[in-house]
Amino acid sequence: MIDIGRVAAWWRRLPVPARDLPLALALALASLVPAVNSHGTQVGDVPTRPLDAFAFAVVAVECLPLAIRRRWPAASLALVSLGFAADQLRGYHTLAATALTIAVFSAGAHLERSRRTTVVLVSAAYVTLVLALTGNGAAESPAGFATFYAGMAVLWWFGSSLRTARAAEVERRRAVAEASRAAERTRIARELHDVVTHHVTAMVVQAEAARYLTAHPERLAQTLTAITDTGRRAVSDLRNLLDLLNPEHGTEPRTPSVGELRALVEQTRQAGQPVEFTEDGDLSQTSGSTEVAVYRVVQEALTNALKYAHGSRTAVHVRHAPDVTMVEVSTEGPGSRHASPGGSGRGLAGLRERVGVLGGEFSASRAVDGGFVVRARIPAGSPS
Repeated sequence: MIDIGRVAAWWRRLPVPARDLPLALALALASLVPAVNSHGTQVGDVPTRPLDAFAFAVVAVECLPLAIRRRWPAASLALVSLGFAADQLRGYHTLAATALTIAVFSAGAHLERSRRTTVVLVSAAYVTLVLALTGNGAAESPAGFATFYAGMAVLWWFGSSLRTARAAEVERRRAVAEASRAAERTRIARELHDVVTHHVTAMVVQAEAARYLTAHPERLAQTLTAITDTGRRAVSDLRNLLDLLNPEHGTEPRTPSVGELRALVEQTRQAGQPVEFTEDGDLSQTSGSTEVAVYRVVQEALTNALKYAHGSRTAVHVRHAPDVTMVEVSTEGPGSRHASPGGSGRGLAGLRERVGVLGGEFSASRAVDGGFVVRARIPAGSPS
């Protein structure tokens, strides 16, 4: 049994001329069948004459160039036009003359360069043919010659319209692909910022604190252990994130969940930030993109607390409701900023965009006491 799919795939792998050759051969062979060989295109009303040895050459010149009509449309049109002129002047009027309509349409659809020059040259060649036919005793009226030319012009226009539509579709797909790549780059950059900034900030703060603990070996050991754990988590998160860049990676990239908020808070405490954490409501109400957004809001707010208010009391409150999740992270006072890396503002801007895409609300503002408050209202149940 023939595998149609495999045959179709094999056919698509063939060169374009090889795929266009069957039409050229079919038209050439049909032009030699006595029952239909005189039913071709006729211009000039030159009396029809029977086929002779030269007629076979004319048929070949008219039909076989159709095999290159998509690869080299200008050459195909020139050869077919030459064969068509010989066909009309000799009065064969074979079915092969129909090849001119195919060649004109294909040239309009596939010719990339010198299109206007081609139109001028073909038009001049047609005028020359008309003069030759008239001198050969053609009985065609000027209106008949003009009608034939108009028909060829319409075929060229249809081919050009197809080319324009095809080019517009290619441009649309390119724009969509570029927009998708830009969105993916933005998403990866945002995830890299969230992961790297938080972990590196915690490590810098912990390392700075370790400098003052040389007289307390036990506390120094605890701090160094915390730095090691933070580094390992950073490496693990980066590996998971870099999987996004590997097209051969078969598993879904890992995304954080609200169930990991306590671990995030504990990590921040190990970095020397006093954090109070409260969580109300049913965690199952929060899933998908909402879950990731909640985690990232808390993560960025705690990172900023480490950067700009190290040692100041920070409160994290997350409330899960059936239709929305509310997040509030507040930090009291400016605290200490020694050794903390500066910020670019990209984190808060990314959070505002992330929450906005989900239809939520986000705000970050200074408190009266000089602290900072981050609030987010994120609709629950947003799909991944």
